[in-house]
Amino acid sequence: MIYLETSRLRLRDWQEDDLEPFCRLNADAEVMRYFPKTMSAEETAAFQRTIVSELSECGFGLFAVEVKESERFIGFIGFHRAAFEAEFTPCIEIGWRLDKAAWGKGYATEGASACLRYGWEQLGFSDVYSFTANLNEPSKNVMKKIGMQFVKPFNHPKVEPTSPLYPHVLYHTSRK
Repeated sequence: MIYLETSRLRLRDWQEDDLEPFCRLNADAEVMRYFPKTMSAEETAAFQRTIVSELSECGFGLFAVEVKESERFIGFIGFHRAAFEAEFTPCIEIGWRLDKAAWGKGYATEGASACLRYGWEQLGFSDVYSFTANLNEPSKNVMKKIGMQFVKPFNHPKVEPTSPLYPHVLYHTSRK
């Protein structure tokens, strides 16, 4: 199923042949530099099963993204139910992870903007959050470009306190 399209992107259900490029994406140290570690093929397969399950259960989730012109899978953009222990959870989170060949083309901003519209108009969301390691300037820039506002810094409870990724920032937007 195709959930939404932009002029250049298709956000859709996951397909079997997405697993191989998704494994490469999650094993790439540069792509995963703002995460505690890269993911093995087994971890990626389990993550993909979780994503597919959330899409089936909720009708929303982290949509597989492909470039319409080439039909090439480039990663995911979409929503997730964040439920770790924090004062702002549980909440709906918007997030993205794209192959580095897709960086610098505005795809994250384009896809996330379309997701927000879909969230407001089709899913009835009233609030959406996003968060990332404070070091992650590229994602913070996307958050700002899609109209999210900085809320506060926080320490992510699932990241080791000694990690440079422990300090996070929280962004929020609400239905206009």
